[in-house]
Amino acid sequence: MTHKLNDAQPIPLSFGEGRGEAVRVGLFIPCYVNAIYPEVGVATYKLLDYLGCDVDYPLQQTCCGQPMANAGFENEALPLALSFEKLFNAYDYIVAPSASCASFVKFNYPNVLKAGGHLCQASDKIYDVCEFIHDILKPTSMPGIFPHKVSLHNSCHGVRELKLSSASELNIPRYSKIKDLLNLVKDIEILEPQKVDECCGFGGMFSVEEPEVSTCMGEDKVRNHMAIGAAYITGADSSCLMHMQGVVERQKLPIKFIHVVQILSAGL
Repeated sequence: MTHKLNDAQPIPLSFGEGRGEAVRVGLFIPCYVNAIYPEVGVATYKLLDYLGCDVDYPLQQTCCGQPMANAGFENEALPLALSFEKLFNAYDYIVAPSASCASFVKFNYPNVLKAGGHLCQASDKIYDVCEFIHDILKPTSMPGIFPHKVSLHNSCHGVRELKLSSASELNIPRYSKIKDLLNLVKDIEILEPQKVDECCGFGGMFSVEEPEVSTCMGEDKVRNHMAIGAAYITGADSSCLMHMQGVVERQKLPIKFIHVVQILSAGL
């Protein structure tokens, strides 16, 4: 079973010209987005629909298995990977508002499934939503206005696995796919902190096993974001934003958080 919403009317895109129908997208919503930030999932659906995709949300979807694998129990992710493969096999693309979960499916599923004697197809289809919009849809405008100063947080999986931006240690020309997309939003002012791609300290199981170090890293990262005068911190991973938001709420600091897809879909 899938679920479809009816909101804004889609706009025509160059990638779909000449095709008889819109590209079919299976929307994968990670656990913490579904449980804690459902508005991010809704914003992702609305934006993809607006951009001309035929979007389905398979109701039987579950966790991708990343927590088990990160904890050293990769074999326990196999049943979830098999379910994921079956559920999303029919779609042209699989899109998720989470760089870390998209990265896990893309880079870890082949080994998880191979160990169980199965082939992996999902790894070639899955994209983080920012990656998908930037590389596949390639829009020239966004629907809304966001008149705020926004500091961009680059998550580790997004930078170093999905290549959403250049990694500073590679000493290559600077680029940022997320920044390219945000520049399509009216009235936004995009800022970047010192140590632009330094880890925020979340790291999944790392924040549980090394909470003191994780907290210190989060405090350093928040301090860098606030130093440039931003009203919001944004990024492609709700997990990283959640970690830094915990720091801000405990210390009662004057800065807000918003997932990048919520900015891109502002006005829908």
